[in-house]
Amino acid sequence: MAKGQTTVSDFAVAPRRSRAAEQAVIPADSATNPTEPSTEIRNADQPQELVPVGAEIGQPANGLIAPTQEARRERATTKALQREDSRVRLRDLKRARDRESKHYVNCPLDYDTKMRLQKAAIENDVKMTVIMKAAIDQFLKDNGY
Repeated sequence: MAKGQTTVSDFAVAPRRSRAAEQAVIPADSATNPTEPSTEIRNADQPQELVPVGAEIGQPANGLIAPTQEARRERATTKALQREDSRVRLRDLKRARDRESKHYVNCPLDYDTKMRLQKAAIENDVKMTVIMKAAIDQFLKDNGY
């Protein structure tokens, strides 16, 4: 299908719920609990959320949605603190790994030694640094260090 030929009517869309069905639910709910304001008045300044019939205001509809502003703020704060702690731990782990692995030693090599080292690395498919590290380790072990 070409991009230019795609229209909105090509996609299946669920039908909208009629206003009459929503208004029938609200009076029934307010008739059972007349002291509680309707959901339209309570959420006039907030985005609409689906609240199951019979759910109390202080309890979340499920574990994921917090109904009050304070609960949402508290949940967002705890999540932000967890993310910050995770970020700090990851940064510390990376720094510790870098500290352990990067202690460079510069040593000048003559041309022939460098070419032999390079040839050995290519033939054995090993990095030159690995060969040098193994050679240094072997030398230190042989001399008791």
